[in-house]
Amino acid sequence: MSDIASPPPGRYVLDLEGSTVAFTTTHLFGLHRVRGTFTASGGTAVVADPVERSTVEVVIDAASFRTPTPMRDQVVRSPMYLDTDRHPTITFTSTRWDGRVLTGDLTVREVTSPVDLTVTESSVDADSFTARATARVDRIALGVTATRGMTGRYLDFDLTARFVRE
Repeated sequence: MSDIASPPPGRYVLDLEGSTVAFTTTHLFGLHRVRGTFTASGGTAVVADPVERSTVEVVIDAASFRTPTPMRDQVVRSPMYLDTDRHPTITFTSTRWDGRVLTGDLTVREVTSPVDLTVTESSVDADSFTARATARVDRIALGVTATRGMTGRYLDFDLTARFVRE
């Protein structure tokens, strides 16, 4: 049995101001930790009855990649990594919800790979719900393969998503 709160059935839209996409990874052969963010640009959640049939879709602005180093950010947005001019969005589309883990497909640069979002907490009020989740993303599996030793293979995400009833 899950202790994750379930919102009432209905259609919800992502509150862009109330949602965050933060990550940590490594740089220089794992010697330095790097923290950064992306910005979500849209999303929906359709809460079904039963809740296991619910779906979530989120769109992330690929060019919103930010770390404390603007020069690094520029390189990551370049064709070498995210190629944000040709691939402006990153998308997540859920495929399964088991009450704790939201499984879905993450698409980056037209390459799709499965990812699990482990929901760590949630809250529900009359018109909205908020969920916090963690996920580990393998950039190599998503075709982002440049400079394997210089940048970390994995990005560990800490996500907060607030959805408001339409």
